[in-house]
Amino acid sequence: MENTTDFIYGKNAVIEALNSGNREINKILISKNIHTDTKIDKIKELAQASGIVYQFVGKDKFSNYAEYNHQGVIALVSPIKYTDFDEFIETHPENASLVVLDGVEDVHNIGAIIRTCVCAGIDGIMIPSRRNSPITSVVEKTSAGAVNHIPIIKVNSLSSSIQKLQKHNWWVIATEADSKDTCYDINYCDMNFALIMGAEHAGVSKSLLKMSDYQVKIPMLKDFNSLNVSAATAIIVFESVRQRIQKNK
Repeated sequence: MENTTDFIYGKNAVIEALNSGNREINKILISKNIHTDTKIDKIKELAQASGIVYQFVGKDKFSNYAEYNHQGVIALVSPIKYTDFDEFIETHPENASLVVLDGVEDVHNIGAIIRTCVCAGIDGIMIPSRRNSPITSVVEKTSAGAVNHIPIIKVNSLSSSIQKLQKHNWWVIATEADSKDTCYDINYCDMNFALIMGAEHAGVSKSLLKMSDYQVKIPMLKDFNSLNVSAATAIIVFESVRQRIQKNK
């Protein structure tokens, strides 16, 4: 089952949600076993226009919704309202911080990262609409409600968004295990910085690594790479906290 308990079901209800724009829709599931009709075509059209992902899936994806008259259509919705990217940039002109999640699919890791970022005073979190878990009710629970205390931005393209950040005087820091520099070599003070964290197995994508201004690693005293992405994020963002506290002493 998808990692959420928040959903809208049925063709008419999903079309209405798409038309109203009042719900943050993470993804639409359409059964491969139903015949395409005008309503399915309308759902696809509206989803494409809004940049919402839809997928044709097997009947196993609908097994947990069997008690509902879903008509082969389920829209997974977010418990939070995402922040507009351009608005975030405009309201954070200097000394701001952002954590960018590139392909992090474990909802418990995302919840832990959000909680860490709130505690560390990070100004926002960015996630892509694809290849990343959306903000679900499980994420909200794991974050202990921290999702309600930090702007979360969902974008269609991380590459385009990173380019826009750089044009607005942001410095981009990507994590890379083979980097020669460590997370302790960067001065996080007096600049806008966006920290890109990748998935445990894949890391930050090559395209984003090439775009980054800095690449850093967490130094290890033993040759055993056991840190997951939530722990790694905590180490780096609290290094930025340490530096800012030292500067203000």
